[in-house]
Amino acid sequence: MSPKGKTWNYPFGSVSLRLGESGKESWYIYYRTDRMRVRKVVRLAQSRADALKVLQIEVADAFRGQYGFKRGEKKVRFDEFGKIYIENYAKLNKRSWKDDVFTVDLLNKSFGTMLLQENNPLDIEKFRSKRLSEGVSKLRVNRNLAIMKKMFNLAIDWGYAQANPVRRVRFFSEYENLKERVLTSEEETRLLAACAPYLKSIVITALNTGMRRGEVLGLKWSQISLPQRLIRVERTKSGKVRFIPINDFLFHEFQRLARANGSAEYVFLNPRNRKRLVDTSTGFDTANKRAHITGLRFHDLRHTFASRLVARGVDLITVKDLLGHHSVITTQRYTHSNADQKRRAVQALIIPEASASALVPSVSRQSMSSHLMDS
Repeated sequence: MSPKGKTWNYPFGSVSLRLGESGKESWYIYYRTDRMRVRKVVRLAQSRADALKVLQIEVADAFRGQYGFKRGEKKVRFDEFGKIYIENYAKLNKRSWKDDVFTVDLLNKSFGTMLLQENNPLDIEKFRSKRLSEGVSKLRVNRNLAIMKKMFNLAIDWGYAQANPVRRVRFFSEYENLKERVLTSEEETRLLAACAPYLKSIVITALNTGMRRGEVLGLKWSQISLPQRLIRVERTKSGKVRFIPINDFLFHEFQRLARANGSAEYVFLNPRNRKRLVDTSTGFDTANKRAHITGLRFHDLRHTFASRLVARGVDLITVKDLLGHHSVITTQRYTHSNADQKRRAVQALIIPEASASALVPSVSRQSMSSHLMDS
């Protein structure tokens, strides 16, 4: 097998082999045109020869484009390519592909009858404005555009388009709409007291692991090692397995649950039929009302987990790994310092010895000035 992490250079570009965290091999090509540098992964490539063929084709296409004789594009309407995208990418690579079907249907209402080559940034800007006028959040509009952008990237790779018009459209900032809601210790006490027994265990798990609701409800006993005090989170949003240590509080809770339903496949069961619990929305809302807590979503338990770790001095890289984020930038959205933390942070800048010595001259000058005025 070829050595991992190696690069092969050619007069017209290079081919690289990289090994991902999961052990999967990925082949990349790199070349330059008169206007830009291109580095991209060659999907489905199994060898250096495969990647080299793609490199040669792309360099040749770039040369043709530079001198005005591009390879002909496959003419296809947006709605036709939407079907190609769903069948050949979304269904194969995304657990949430049904959400993509909904989004593609939505995009078809504005772009469906247009050829891919006819799409332009102005049309996309009009789509954004229309969605906002319909009361759709900026966050949701961004998600629509993200899927559209992915579609065009694939269209370029598959020979259906030469450019991606979505790249020239600026996405809305999501920080201005970020709901910063962290559960206080006093609220946590009230919430746990108001929870039904089955829900209390779920809330405790979320607060002590930072797992998403789907990850918690899908947790199986086979993923939990009490002797090692470790949880293996498998069906993650990113598709990557991650491990979360079990602290003492959660360990005792899992021991109690194991005695009650350790023979079942899933950890959290519906108390009515003893089958896997699939939804907590009604129970969670009811517990919030009983506890007189407003504006709290289940996902805020994940926010709370991250914020408490940061408040206790845990570095962002560790928090990122526990949450299963790809980037620290995403993790920063979950970590919110409260007013007391900010005061302590600024106060920590003061060096007692230096502060005292800095105050002495001013005090002396004030005393001397007063003495001269009195005299």
